[in-house]
Amino acid sequence: MPESTQSYRYRALVKMLKERRKAVGLSQSALAERLGRVQTFVSKYERGERRLDVVEFLDVANALSLDACRVIRRLGTSDE
Repeated sequence: MPESTQSYRYRALVKMLKERRKAVGLSQSALAERLGRVQTFVSKYERGERRLDVVEFLDVANALSLDACRVIRRLGTSDE
């Protein structure tokens, strides 16, 4: 995906989600199973091949036991 379509904050979001997945000891496959998706769904957003929409983000945050509002607030204060 071209760099211009991925802002610093979006890359930071994906990094947070990936780090959280690893911190809670989930593989991409295990997270995908929790989401009712295939493993490539997780792989593609983690590699930047696809973007998460807001509903998908909420599902991923929930599956990772993350407070979505806190994540958004944290991203809102990030600078490029």
